[in-house]
Amino acid sequence: MNKESLVKEQVNFQSFGEQIPHELGKKMVKDHHALHGFEGSSTFIMGREIIEKALSQPGCVGFRLFDAIDESGKKTLVCVGIDSNGKNIIEYSVVNEHGEITVTEGMVWDRILPPSTTTTDYPPYWLD
Repeated sequence: MNKESLVKEQVNFQSFGEQIPHELGKKMVKDHHALHGFEGSSTFIMGREIIEKALSQPGCVGFRLFDAIDESGKKTLVCVGIDSNGKNIIEYSVVNEHGEITVTEGMVWDRILPPSTTTTDYPPYWLD
């Protein structure tokens, strides 16, 4: 084995995600519905405030979304911030009002708007 194969490739998690053309997005959604039907599909809405709050955590460069089931048995997403190494931000250090370093829990959130509360664009052929 050579030295290069032992070194992990550095991934820039902050730049993950890519804007795609509307037509490609439309095709991808339609292909999913053709394969899984509307019953196997979900849309969720996440507001700007929670996104900005999550990204304001020290070292947060993005977030990870986990499929989940809420307390009432409905499908949802649980979200957690990630750092530049792609690790979940479980806790981080802050300086409190007394000048002491304390540990704060990282954000974990849900309570996003599920599809049952919005009917204007579901099924999501929003580009037709």
